[in-house]
Amino acid sequence: MITILNETNLRTATHFLAEQDEALAFVYAQYGYPPLWARTPGFSTLVHIILEQQVSLASANAAFSRLRQILDENVMPATFLTLPDHQLREIGFSRQKIHYTQLLAQAILNGQFQPEQLTHLPDEVIKIEMKKLKGIGDWTADIYLSECLLRPDILPKGDIAMEEAFRVLKGLEKRPTYPDFEAATEHWRPWRSVGTRLLWHYYLCTRRKQ
Repeated sequence: MITILNETNLRTATHFLAEQDEALAFVYAQYGYPPLWARTPGFSTLVHIILEQQVSLASANAAFSRLRQILDENVMPATFLTLPDHQLREIGFSRQKIHYTQLLAQAILNGQFQPEQLTHLPDEVIKIEMKKLKGIGDWTADIYLSECLLRPDILPKGDIAMEEAFRVLKGLEKRPTYPDFEAATEHWRPWRSVGTRLLWHYYLCTRRKQ
């Protein structure tokens, strides 16, 4: 049976992690429970996550908001493919991201990729299926697993905010490599998605104070 994150087990997991890790105990004591950060699975959210690749969340959110406005909130594969490249560039898509999102829309329409069928698959199988699509790598697949499918034990690979929060909380000179980060958070299992949320929570709360 696959465990799915919800508001109740997120709180249980937060207490567990606070007992396991002093840094996460500090975050919880200072800032309370992290948000669940649940997103609706499917094409629209995947486009949003692709927009978030290697740019600020504010920039990605602004571009996605413009996209929704132009499509009257109907961000579906067929409607998305009606937009010409020059309009997508005006919205805020890079040339690469235009290519990635168009290929994603086409893959869904031709049945090559079916997001709704991912729900009952194991985490690693989902990652393999998602990474078959051009433009979807570890980070995008991990964020989809953690926030859309609400899998509880995901450690997003290459997430800068998460790594920076960990660096500060642990007093490290530089951000850890992913293998080092994995090794240093083994004791967070089976709730690494909640550990991640606590790090994001810390990162965002401390940035608001600046």
